[in-house]
Amino acid sequence: MTPNENTIIKFYTAFAKLDAAQMCECCHPNIQFRDPAFGLLKGNEVCQMWKMLIERSNGNLKIDFSDVEADEHTGSARWVATYNFSQTNRKVVNTVAAKFVFQDGLILKHTDDFDIWKWSKQALGIKGLLLGWTGFFQNKIQQKARMTLKKYWEQKDK
Repeated sequence: MTPNENTIIKFYTAFAKLDAAQMCECCHPNIQFRDPAFGLLKGNEVCQMWKMLIERSNGNLKIDFSDVEADEHTGSARWVATYNFSQTNRKVVNTVAAKFVFQDGLILKHTDDFDIWKWSKQALGIKGLLLGWTGFFQNKIQQKARMTLKKYWEQKDK
């Protein structure tokens, strides 16, 4: 097992234990994260996102991961998050393909890819089914996610 595979395993093991602090220990200070829901996040925004997602799950978040691979520069994994979406309380099972770039043994870039339409159908119901495939609606999902993160971050600063 490579050191970067160990980093990925530590990251997802911490996620499964709902331990955002330990997840953030795996991240480089200049981390860049991208996914269909949040778009591009940088630096401390990334750790704030993980903290918010874990906190808002109220312990109702199950993480499974597999297919961890990494060399000295890049890596990948598959993971599945099962939870109730906080805004609708609808059950979501989200299957994600993750790619990583490492620097100094830490995650420098993390890209999560998943089917945003499938996610929106589960999380948002009929509205997601009818509109979740459109670029307009996907942009609205990102705007809402980023606004939720901003409000979360502002409340933590108080």
